[in-house]
Amino acid sequence: MTPELLHAVSPVEAFALPFMWRGLVTVAILAVAAGVVGLFISFRELEFVSDGLVHSVFPGLVVGAAVGGTAGLLPGAAISAVLAAVLFTVIEHRGGVGADAAIAVVLTGLFSLGVVLVSRQEGYVSQLQELLFGRLLTVTDAQLWQILVVALAAVGIVGVTWRAQLFRAFDAAGAEAAGFRVLRADLALGVAVALLVVAGVQALGVLMVIALLTVPMAAARLVSRRFGALIPLAILLPLAAGALGLWLSFAWSVGAGATVSPGAVVVLLLVAGYVLAALARRIAGALRRRRTA
Repeated sequence: MTPELLHAVSPVEAFALPFMWRGLVTVAILAVAAGVVGLFISFRELEFVSDGLVHSVFPGLVVGAAVGGTAGLLPGAAISAVLAAVLFTVIEHRGGVGADAAIAVVLTGLFSLGVVLVSRQEGYVSQLQELLFGRLLTVTDAQLWQILVVALAAVGIVGVTWRAQLFRAFDAAGAEAAGFRVLRADLALGVAVALLVVAGVQALGVLMVIALLTVPMAAARLVSRRFGALIPLAILLPLAAGALGLWLSFAWSVGAGATVSPGAVVVLLLVAGYVLAALARRIAGALRRRRTA
């Protein structure tokens, strides 16, 4: 993208358009919710389970769209995600060497079921692409409110169980000894992650929402070791990536006539932010070792 093209479409002009600011507000809502919920995803090392929840939403989206159209997406995804969250939590508590394998079987099975279901519909290729990669620039006012309500519910669940989640993340045995019900805390976190997946999947798609759940907090933990700074940093990264990604994709589409997925651009910028954070940590570590040598 040339500098002339970027100057031709200013951020003020771009975000004055209703579909652009709705996309930006959507990213902001998801960034705040993912920053809070992602803290415990990272500390509990639940990235793989979160990936499973993202894939498990797919058949619910397909069934919901087939039954109720656009209005059926959220209920179908919510039912599928919550059921999967409960199932994954039970598998995790069952333990054993086959727990990860069982989760992998469940997520691949559910995702394949979604592909089979969507392939039975007319125009399934375009529907599959939309469900996989999202529709960030076509979020309606009604969908925006749905995303806000679901994201608030996810944050609320984590907030209500905050002390139990902290105990569970750092000392599972201590949490149980302190009187916290570990299974209940795990179910609460699983449902919160599932709801956040449901909120994000409408805008970012099945394959991209996992980046929002995991990458910002991973980058934040590379940048800072202060617990109080992790959530703000994990919120700022997707906010910056969202604003820049939406503007770049719009400028590219308008100026160069190229169709660019804004969700994909946002995710690429998130990954770029993580890479920069990793490089900065390595450089800082090398400088510290040189000063102490």
